[in-house]
Amino acid sequence: MKIGIVDLDTSHPAAWVPILRAQGHTVAGVFDHGDVHPHGYAGQFAATHNIPYVFASLAEMAVAVDCAIIHSCDWDRHLERAQPFVDAGKAVFIDKPLAGNVADLHRMQGWVDGGARIAGGSALRYCAEIQHWLAQDVAERGHPHTVVSACGIDEFGYGIHAYALLCGIMGPGIATVRCLPGDAQWRVEVQWADGRVGIVVVGQTTHWLPFAATIITERGIHHLQPDSEKLYAALLEACLPYLAGEDVSPIQLPAWSEPELAAIAANASRRQDGRPVSLTELTIDTPCYDGNAYVQAYREKRYGL
Repeated sequence: MKIGIVDLDTSHPAAWVPILRAQGHTVAGVFDHGDVHPHGYAGQFAATHNIPYVFASLAEMAVAVDCAIIHSCDWDRHLERAQPFVDAGKAVFIDKPLAGNVADLHRMQGWVDGGARIAGGSALRYCAEIQHWLAQDVAERGHPHTVVSACGIDEFGYGIHAYALLCGIMGPGIATVRCLPGDAQWRVEVQWADGRVGIVVVGQTTHWLPFAATIITERGIHHLQPDSEKLYAALLEACLPYLAGEDVSPIQLPAWSEPELAAIAANASRRQDGRPVSLTELTIDTPCYDGNAYVQAYREKRYGL
């Protein structure tokens, strides 16, 4: 495919360009809204990575590419920035988190129901360690009934990786979520409809924590620590064939958005003193995660502005 990169906010665009090329795709150009980086950064990025074009607008990019990758740090702008490509019938990859509110996730579902090819989310959902574990003989590894998944940094922008890691292991079917008491990291209980349970541990820590999951089955205990150097390639290998029209979607909505919905439910539970919150009771009025506040903090940390 000819791929356009929308927004250069995080480290992901630079890391993904060589992987996209290695997987046979062309990076046709970039466009950056300037949410994080100063004016002129897109030109510098394109020159550094041998990308031939800096588009003047998303509309111009939508005509020229087969697929757009939305890397915007402000997840509240993901859908408006994906809209020109959906309208043009082009595929869209939306980087994690997909969205921070229920309304945007429902709108995304509507696009997919209408035939749009959209993929994305956290790379942890697709990591090789999960795929290897799931491929083992069930009679040997057993069925996961309890999983603890953890990472650091924050509750949503980075914490979504822990939710995605959990969902990758357990599969779809989350029923309720509740935030457990405690003053360290957030500890969130995720209950599946069939009785399985996950514990997600996310939030700020004094030291960096790796992605990790401990899986408990009737046959044993298994610990996974995904290799961060291999995450992006696994994600793109899983999603790009579908976006190119060569394969089925690796994960169908609404299961695809369950990590984000679980995080939104955890936030709602925390605001209600730990009351269990069902995914079915989430509405467009459910308190959301603020993408604008996140991008401001991200920019300040990067540039002190």
